[in-house]
Amino acid sequence: MTIPSLLPHGGNLADARRRYGDLDWVDLSAGLSPYAYPVPSLAADAWQRLPEADPALTAVASRYYGAPSLLPVAGTQAAIHALPRLFAPCRVLVASPTYGEHAHGWQLAGHRVETVSFAGFGDALDRADIAILCNPNNPTGERTGRKELLAWADALAARGGVLVVDEAFADVDPAQSVAANSDRPGLVVLRSVGKFFGLAGLRLGFVAAPPALLARLAAEIGPWTVSGPAQAIGRAALADSRWQQATRARLTADGERLHALFTRHGCQTRGTALFAWWPQTDPADLHAHFARHGLWLRLFDNAARGLRCGLPPDETAWQRLTDALASYEAPR
Repeated sequence: MTIPSLLPHGGNLADARRRYGDLDWVDLSAGLSPYAYPVPSLAADAWQRLPEADPALTAVASRYYGAPSLLPVAGTQAAIHALPRLFAPCRVLVASPTYGEHAHGWQLAGHRVETVSFAGFGDALDRADIAILCNPNNPTGERTGRKELLAWADALAARGGVLVVDEAFADVDPAQSVAANSDRPGLVVLRSVGKFFGLAGLRLGFVAAPPALLARLAAEIGPWTVSGPAQAIGRAALADSRWQQATRARLTADGERLHALFTRHGCQTRGTALFAWWPQTDPADLHAHFARHGLWLRLFDNAARGLRCGLPPDETAWQRLTDALASYEAPR
């Protein structure tokens, strides 16, 4: 039996230490908020009981995302892996470059996957039964408007197809989210708690879709998908509107600061409030330069070629990033 190799992802500090040594690392590779939601104390039974489905979690998530029907999952990665198994082999279109697990998951399930640029995505829809894009995109930060997304979903639904919109990075600026429309046929929306709330280790996300599809997905994933502690922490985080409002303002300001820092050093970046995307034709040398300064950025050297840099967690890290940028000399 051949076991498929795992795709590379951010957050892999073990690789950094193995390659460059046990430095005082600052991990900027995963694009997560550096301001984690303050985890509340948990009741003992959160650890002791099997995690039954919690209607209160679903209700607070529905209010936060504005979605009529939701399924909690162990991070959106669990849904990305399971969704392809709900459909007979078909034609799948993925806007690329993007989060690599989307194309990978559908290919593993036996579907025929085609990747196209964001600019060509709409024109290619007639070749697809399932179409997938991230909004905003990871890692390039490209965005698609609500009106266009809903028109694409309607076009796919008219012939029995589905548009999957991954909104993992939508929380800071949710204006273009289509989660509120996810009860209509032909639309599935993925939302992540890990990015905006800075709780990637919680492994909590949500799928917004028509109830019939959510029931099939729940049966495919199986019982106890979200741990009791994750449910309790998720309830608190999703209900805390004061913390959310303050954190949006803080991340927006930090994102502007990050992009301005790169611009001051002659670097043209795109991205979101949570990360800067710096396209490069040969990014490996630049990635190594930051690593030697103890800064672990995400290297992309396949379909996307460049570096993704998340937000520094404190002023010391900001200064280290500034110094590394100032000291870099591109090879001649």
